[in-house]
Amino acid sequence: MVSKYFTHWGFEEIKLVKMYYFDNAATSWPKPGSVMKVMQRYFFYGGGNPGRSGHRKAIEAGKTVLNTRQLLASLFNIKDPSSIVFTKNATEALNIAIVGSLKPGDHVVTTSMEHNSVMRPLRHLEDGGVRISVAKTDSKGRTAVRAIEREVEDSTKLIAVTHASNVTGTINDIEAIGNFCRKRNIRFLVDAAQTVGVVPIDVEKINADLLAFSGHKGLLGPQGTGGLYVKNADLSDPLMRGGTGSLSDREDQPDFMPDRYESGTLNVIGIAGLGESVRWVIDRGVERIMEHDSQLLEIFVNELSENERFKLYGLGKAYEQTGVVSINIKGLSPSRVGEVLDRKYGILTRIGLHCAPQAHKTLGTFPDGTVRFSWGVFTKQKDIVDATHALREIAEGS
Repeated sequence: MVSKYFTHWGFEEIKLVKMYYFDNAATSWPKPGSVMKVMQRYFFYGGGNPGRSGHRKAIEAGKTVLNTRQLLASLFNIKDPSSIVFTKNATEALNIAIVGSLKPGDHVVTTSMEHNSVMRPLRHLEDGGVRISVAKTDSKGRTAVRAIEREVEDSTKLIAVTHASNVTGTINDIEAIGNFCRKRNIRFLVDAAQTVGVVPIDVEKINADLLAFSGHKGLLGPQGTGGLYVKNADLSDPLMRGGTGSLSDREDQPDFMPDRYESGTLNVIGIAGLGESVRWVIDRGVERIMEHDSQLLEIFVNELSENERFKLYGLGKAYEQTGVVSINIKGLSPSRVGEVLDRKYGILTRIGLHCAPQAHKTLGTFPDGTVRFSWGVFTKQKDIVDATHALREIAEGS
């Protein structure tokens, strides 16, 4: 029986309706059971403010934060865990990296498949004198190094590229782009919101100077978590300044990591959950997770690719695309398809422009967008088959 408290918040509806969750690119669901247990344990036995006090609860909170930092460093092959900054999401991390790295007169190169978490901070800076060049991707959403190279100028200070599109799932060759940036001595920012936890990432191998990631998507952690890898503390100015628990006798911001970018009380309970989710991902193996996503991708594509009513966007190739597929049904609007999937079949997708208007203009799907399916580690093959059968029924009935 559902308590009155949970009835008030509507959580019982989630429990009672049979559904298929295909919106993992927005946030992953469900989470590993151990993540919830760790967060519950922190609620009961934790609660201190890390770095602010010397009592046992504050020390334990500090250990929780440090443990998660070390796990993330292991996942990304980061030599110094203190180069990881905790944020509330990838968007905040991208803002720290972008706003802190560019000044009026600087030039930045990005791509036509970027999320608004990249484009909006850049457009804001453009009003203040930063110049932006947008490298065009191909029709599958893939960015070639030569497309970026054509846009580079002597004043180029930053190249910002998504590791994988949140619309098509297309995985970019960021190692090649990173090598180019290193040769030209240009800062390289990677938006890994869609790939962390589902595609292997080695910051040394890809030559990333800055890497923004989400904690609540492929890492399977709680919402309100994310982070930024900063290779050198002098790469960018802080987006925010304030209390850090360190150098409290001074009124200027600490210049060392991670305090330089971590003002205010951290989301320690979220970081505790994130630490456990990262441990879970490491134990399972990112390569194994990627293999699972690729197997489901092959089933999804094979089930629909022979039907001329369906238009699938992206490469449609295993290991070259994450578990994200955008589709349209000829003659039907994405909003209508998404509504029927939800109401009739209990299939939850994301419709529209996915906060990436440039990407949809590149694909030719602007302004209506697409229906996006995004699965995760707990999605089963039968879920994919059931979803494609529902799509065929919708197409046949229209």
